[in-house]
Amino acid sequence: MDLLNTLVDKGLRRELPTREEALAVLATSDDDVLDVVAAAGKVRRHWFGRRVKLNYLVNLKSGLCPEDCSYCSQRLGSKADILKYTWIKPDEASQAAAAGLAGGAKRVCLVASGRGPTDRDVDRVAGTIKAIKEQNEGVEVCACLGLLSDGQAERLREAGADAYNHNLNTSEATYGDITTTHTYADRVDTVTKAHAAGLSACSGLIAGMGESDEDLVDVVFSLRELDPDSVPVNFLIPMEGTPLAKEWHLTPQRCLRILAMVRFVCPDVEVRIAGGREVHLRTMQPLALNLANSIFLGDYLTSEGQAGRADLEMIADAGFEVEGAGEVTLPEHRATAGGGCGSHAGAGCGSHQDGGCGSHEDGGICGTAAAAPTAEPRTDLVSMRHRGVGTDLAPNA
Repeated sequence: MDLLNTLVDKGLRRELPTREEALAVLATSDDDVLDVVAAAGKVRRHWFGRRVKLNYLVNLKSGLCPEDCSYCSQRLGSKADILKYTWIKPDEASQAAAAGLAGGAKRVCLVASGRGPTDRDVDRVAGTIKAIKEQNEGVEVCACLGLLSDGQAERLREAGADAYNHNLNTSEATYGDITTTHTYADRVDTVTKAHAAGLSACSGLIAGMGESDEDLVDVVFSLRELDPDSVPVNFLIPMEGTPLAKEWHLTPQRCLRILAMVRFVCPDVEVRIAGGREVHLRTMQPLALNLANSIFLGDYLTSEGQAGRADLEMIADAGFEVEGAGEVTLPEHRATAGGGCGSHAGAGCGSHQDGGCGSHEDGGICGTAAAAPTAEPRTDLVSMRHRGVGTDLAPNA
């Protein structure tokens, strides 16, 4: 169709689609979804070949968060049956990271629940980063600690952090429906601080919180303006004990359309399939590799993912290959420029702001649902993490 041919041409030129074109991708029918995947796949392969980057999460501190983010199982008042523990020690974090790296991951994402780190927390994480890097040559480390205060991003960078994650999650217009304890502007400010400190920015979204197509396009266009190097796309995991436990609005086909839209809007950026892929993409996960060039290996923060070995088999069976530690993820023009969404002059990439590690575990609330729920919610696919960090059981990697 003419729309897809136009979007492929724009993607190969790093040219921003129009809002109408992005909305049209989300509005395509299930009958056309393979055509959409094939078109966006051309853009993905042009910039990233058939490489898939593996990332591994280490939850440094789980639960007990004072924020009220509706999508999160670690939120204030959550009744979800998750692991709760305070800061793990640097050597324990390093051991957990080593398990993911042994499974093929090249980036370790260090995440801690809470509004934001104290200066003492930053010192603690700095020690953890140093321990991981001393024991694992060439590893990338991304920190995700919440809202940053002045000077903290610089200290993380000095400690060896390569990236900082802080997700926008949804459109600015609907953000107040998700969280009341901080603002959308607070998130943008943290991304700005991380970028200014020389950290690679990672910022994404959560789909499936009842948002409209317009909300999805708004947040992805905002992310393009914020200029992240990586955009994690989470699909809401409706966990019991959270406000959105009954929100099941996603189908595998809609997830594919969302990923395709993100790829067309940010063609040369690392698009990562994050939390919820097993729950909502299910057997269509291999198709999604034609759109995204990055995934999380194994488990998430408070929920379990599919077996790490299954992830590796899926990548191989789909005709893709795991990105090696010595390979540069980003296209040369982005890697040498130190980041950027990749639009050429006049295409509207905008200011350098972003953040967010990219794995949510719960529910959220956002505007009017655009897609019908699946016939039967697959609650059987939602499994709380009770292995790995914070337990005596081996991690899944």
